Amino acid sequence: MVKHIILWKLKDEFNTLEVKSQMKEKLEGLHGQIEGLLEIKVQIEKLESSNVDVMLYSAFIDEAALKNYATHEKHVFVADNFVRPFTELRSCIDYCEN
Repeated sequence: MVKHIILWKLKDEFNTLEVKSQMKEKLEGLHGQIEGLLEIKVQIEKLESSNVDVMLYSAFIDEAALKNYATHEKHVFVADNFVRPFTELRSCIDYCEN
């Protein structure tokens, strides 16, 4: 199993509950739409000690499924329209878990 975790810092003008909620809805809506995507969850509620605004946690059957997700038209549409325009910084870690 491959885990894919992303942390985003939003642009100040877009750091609103409305923007974060829409990101969550659209990204989590990909569940069941892309082959090999086992789980996807977006966290928008955070503690004061956090230094990022949004976290995505997802799991895939294997690395090939993650690569497919990255270029899949449904994911690209969501990323281009509901994520990238609002983000200032993106950090990512991908790893295998047995």
